[in-house]
Amino acid sequence: MTVEQETVTVDRDLADLIPGFMERRREDVARLRKLLACGDMGQIRMCGHSMKGTGSGYGFGEISAIGSEIEQAAVAGEGGRISELADRLEAYLDKVVIRFN
Repeated sequence: MTVEQETVTVDRDLADLIPGFMERRREDVARLRKLLACGDMGQIRMCGHSMKGTGSGYGFGEISAIGSEIEQAAVAGEGGRISELADRLEAYLDKVVIRFN
């Protein structure tokens, strides 16, 4: 199965920060799954809120959108939706290709 790539253009001034940012989002996927297993909607909400606030600032609008949806799902107590969104974030991270301008 071929994964369709999605190219995101990021400001070259952020080049040194992007690898750490992306690694933290991968850690967020694992963290979300762990928090979901514990039923900790408060921490899940905060994780989503953080992604919502930082994604677009780094040039990743999709991460902000996913973060916003995670935050909303946590407030609503929608564990199944949070699981789907963690999968969506992981899939996005697997397919994104970063280009610097």
